[in-house]
Amino acid sequence: MHGQLVHPTPDDEHARIAAETFHMLSDPTRVKILWALFEGESNVSSLAELVGASSTAVSQHLSKLRLAGLVHSRREGTYAYYRATDAHVNRLLAEALSHAEHRTGTAPPPDPHGNSEAAGGS
Repeated sequence: MHGQLVHPTPDDEHARIAAETFHMLSDPTRVKILWALFEGESNVSSLAELVGASSTAVSQHLSKLRLAGLVHSRREGTYAYYRATDAHVNRLLAEALSHAEHRTGTAPPPDPHGNSEAAGGS
């Protein structure tokens, strides 16, 4: 999934950054917003409808995610469009959601032949 880490034990700065990332992912609405933005660029009203939250709430979450560097925005006329930008966070989120599906029993059963692609990844 990743290359070997530079430090065998995280230093204070890297531990802080990792904890801040987990903190940003600790809210279910932010998880849904980020997941949607990894699928493609979107505006606040479309995201609000997609994640089942008010536009105000989505806008506040996007502000936090933008300050954390997890999303970027661009303006087009009176609209702001957002996109997720961090491939590391995308993989982290995919792994967490896969874990959730396995815990709830909604993940496909493992392939008896060991073919992880047929089972929808690991």
